[in-house]
Amino acid sequence: MTERFRALLPFVPYLAVSLAHVIACFGQYAFEGWTKLLLMPALAAGVVASAVLVPELRLRPVPVGALALLLAAITFSWLGDGAATFFPMFESEIPMMLACFGVAHIAYIVLLWRTRGIAKRRLPAWSLVYVLAYLVLLALLLPHTKSLSIPVMAYGLVLVATAALATRCGAVIAWGGAFFLLSDAILAFRLFVPGSTTWTSGVVMLTYTLGQGLLAYGIVAALRRRADRGEAGPTTPRAGSSAAS
Repeated sequence: MTERFRALLPFVPYLAVSLAHVIACFGQYAFEGWTKLLLMPALAAGVVASAVLVPELRLRPVPVGALALLLAAITFSWLGDGAATFFPMFESEIPMMLACFGVAHIAYIVLLWRTRGIAKRRLPAWSLVYVLAYLVLLALLLPHTKSLSIPVMAYGLVLVATAALATRCGAVIAWGGAFFLLSDAILAFRLFVPGSTTWTSGVVMLTYTLGQGLLAYGIVAALRRRADRGEAGPTTPRAGSSAAS
């Protein structure tokens, strides 16, 4: 059994739940709702098992700060996934969904920007395409977002920042950021643009589960490479600033 295959095993439950949920979305089956709420707990369990619980995979020393940020991103994504369930006191789920996912992206941004061993290079020139994507999305969405225009602009900014920073971190994490952006772009049109079709629900969740899974797996893999090289300490890129361990 190769090392890469062993590293994937803790994420098999997440893959199974993701497959079941995407099938439910495309087929509009009744189990769509509860499988959605299982996605992020399954992903968090995969992260904890891979980084802490499985002896042959455990990171030594355990990067507590980096894992806390990753689990925070996953937890707030879970709250965003279940905004209608967790925040029934609000008339619309959209504001709380934007808020929760906004916090999740801030956690990803700090993690990808400040943690030693995750980034492999500087921002590539092609990452500027995400700036263009942000401007195009705003141009298409703002005529329809009404009172939510400012939250949508703020959320779009952190979403694009996550995708852009992911381009520094190797192919797996970069694809994760790209799929996450694509998922939210399609979802935005479903939520705000009249005439969007229901079949896009499956596409949204397919790209979302791919994005989250690749981000989490790629980050844990990067932390494992860092541990193997003995680079467990935090970075200090600027005087007076600190980084996640």
